[in-house]
Amino acid sequence: MAVNRVKLARIEKEMTQSELGRLCDVTRQTIGLIESDNYNPTISLCLKLCRVLGKNLDDLFGEE
Repeated sequence: MAVNRVKLARIEKEMTQSELGRLCDVTRQTIGLIESDNYNPTISLCLKLCRVLGKNLDDLFGEE
């Protein structure tokens, strides 16, 4: 199983799920669900994640 790209980007930034959630106005649990591929974030949340993590949509959510 491939490692989730949101999780990889978060780890590269040395952030916790809680920190990322706070910066994106969601809970730590939401970040955990996204990272475990159990939640499809809205486009608005995807864009927030991209901004905070310094990535673009393809980097985090594009086809492999």
